[in-house]
Amino acid sequence: MKLYQLHSKQALPITRHEAWQFLSDPANLKVITPKHMGFNILTGADREMFPGQIIQYKVSPFPGFTTKWVTEITHVAQGSYFVDEQRFGPYALWHHKHFIKEIDNGVEMEDIIDYKLPLGILGQIAHPILVKKQLQEIFSFREQKLQELFGSIADIPTQLEFKSF
Repeated sequence: MKLYQLHSKQALPITRHEAWQFLSDPANLKVITPKHMGFNILTGADREMFPGQIIQYKVSPFPGFTTKWVTEITHVAQGSYFVDEQRFGPYALWHHKHFIKEIDNGVEMEDIIDYKLPLGILGQIAHPILVKKQLQEIFSFREQKLQELFGSIADIPTQLEFKSF
C-alpha cells in the first residue's frame, strides 16, 4: 500500500480574513477547478463551514468518467485552517489540510493532501501517468486563478511537491 502526499504553498497579497472568506466557501471550489473536470456541488454548500459538514460533488476526473465525491469537513479553526476528508469518491484515502497564515504583505496558503489510490498495483502504475499529472494541472490552474483574482507576491514563488511513503 502506497501513500502519497501533495504539499503546496502559495502567497497572496490579501488579508487573512479575505483568504478565509474565499477558501472556506465550498462554492468557490468550482471557481478554482479546471472547467473540463465538470465540477459541480450537489449538496451541502449552503451554509458557513462547520465540523461535520458533508458536501457532495459531481466531478469528471478523466474524460468519459464521472463520479460523485463526498467529503466531510472534520476540523475548522476559524481564519486559520480546516480539514476535509473524502467519505466516498475516486480515492481510497483523501485527507486535505488547508492552512492560512499571515506573512509580510499578505498570507500564505498551505495545502497538505495525504492520499491513497484504489486498485492496488494498478493505482500505483496510474499515479505518475495520470493522477500526479492531473493534480499538478489542478494546482497550477488554482494558482493562476487565485493570482487573477487577488494578485501575487512576486518574490515568493509557489511551491508544489509530491512525496510517496
